[in-house]
Amino acid sequence: MKVLAFNGSPRKNGNTEILISHVFSELEKEGVKTEAVQLSRMSIHGCIACYKCFENRDGRCGVKDDSANEYIEKMTGASGIILASPVYFADMTAEMKALIDRAGFVSMANGGLYKNKIGASIAVLRRTGGIHTIDSLNHFFLAGQMIIAGRAIGIGRNVGDVQSDEEGVQMAKTLGQRMAWLLKKVLG
Repeated sequence: MKVLAFNGSPRKNGNTEILISHVFSELEKEGVKTEAVQLSRMSIHGCIACYKCFENRDGRCGVKDDSANEYIEKMTGASGIILASPVYFADMTAEMKALIDRAGFVSMANGGLYKNKIGASIAVLRRTGGIHTIDSLNHFFLAGQMIIAGRAIGIGRNVGDVQSDEEGVQMAKTLGQRMAWLLKKVLG
């Protein structure tokens, strides 16, 4: 079993990555393999509604000039998917939205590539927008007929601030434990 986390933050080693690492530590304790993808390391842009994914039905996006197909392939091979984003203007980052639109459309075109996989969402915020961001991330899981393990929300602005949010760190750890339990129970 493997859980793949997409970090929508442009900051490497930032607060979003810190919460992902807390989830991962709990998963790894239970023998679950983990992999993190930093969305800002390669470009990804939004869906252009060309419908090539519906024409070809090969599990790939028809647009091949960015990293979307690499990410879709990784998602298809994973047992669990975490979508994690800092809150920008009360929602997820543009890179995360691009991933959701592209991967979600390809999944629909191919009969539900992520159906019954375990999903979890993480949001890091300074003040507001956390619940809306979690809701937006969870729409991807619901549209893909995935099983949602839960969510974690952390408070922090500057790199490392989220470590001081004891409740947020505990939410991330609990999320990792719940994902591990669900992976074994449902997919085991």
